[in-house]
Amino acid sequence: MFEILLQPFTFPFMNKAFVICLLVAPPTALLSCFLVLKGWALMGDAVSHAVLPGIVLAYVLGLPLILGAFVAGMTTSLATGYLSENSRVKQDTVMGVVFSGMFGLGIVMYVALRTNVDLDHILFGNMLGVGAADIINAGWISAVVCISLLVKWRDLMLHAFDPAQAKASGLPVGLLHYGLLTILSLTIVATLSATGLILAVGLLIAPGAIAFLLVRSFGMMLVVSVLVNLAGMLGGTYASFFLDSAPAATIVLVLTAIFIAAFLRRVALNKRRSQMV
Repeated sequence: MFEILLQPFTFPFMNKAFVICLLVAPPTALLSCFLVLKGWALMGDAVSHAVLPGIVLAYVLGLPLILGAFVAGMTTSLATGYLSENSRVKQDTVMGVVFSGMFGLGIVMYVALRTNVDLDHILFGNMLGVGAADIINAGWISAVVCISLLVKWRDLMLHAFDPAQAKASGLPVGLLHYGLLTILSLTIVATLSATGLILAVGLLIAPGAIAFLLVRSFGMMLVVSVLVNLAGMLGGTYASFFLDSAPAATIVLVLTAIFIAAFLRRVALNKRRSQMV
């Protein structure tokens, strides 16, 4: 029985999948806390879809795919910010239009150019096929994102809660705003080989939402989100071996189950407090 439980660790491709989980979980969890507080859930979805045309174009030009993904993600983020600030249309509407347009452009380019890129791996991830280059890219991106967020987490927290107060306090709100968008684009690039574009949004929202339900202070929210994301990613990857399922989809299902459990716990606590009063 014990040998069966340890069986996933005997395969090199599973060990690489576990390593990529350890690298991707911290930055996506930390970033998800800021996205949840700032109400940028749709922004993560928008950028994750919008990098597709950049990936196809980078392949055609012979450039690294992560470079094309990052440029496309930043272009989408900057365009969304400019349009929402200079029009009467609300930001969520602008994001919906921009990301659907970019995603449609990516599909048209992919079909028209007839590339050899496996679109399924780009959309849904390929955790069991990650190589050394994927691990290295995820590693340095994870380090940059985590260090940036941990160094500036207080400023970013104030900017997320009250941008007007942050500006009055002398904080560079413009730099914080576009810096967060840059970090978002980098993080999505890091998750390309793990969960792909479509399921990346799950990692960018679920950990922060779960931590928000479990704790009250933002500092603890950062810690809990990382622990939850590590448990969800490692547990989902481990379970996918025995279920013979896609690791990325299994991870999202595990995180969804944890969110439901956290929500039910919060409902029970609120009910108990109301009865005590």
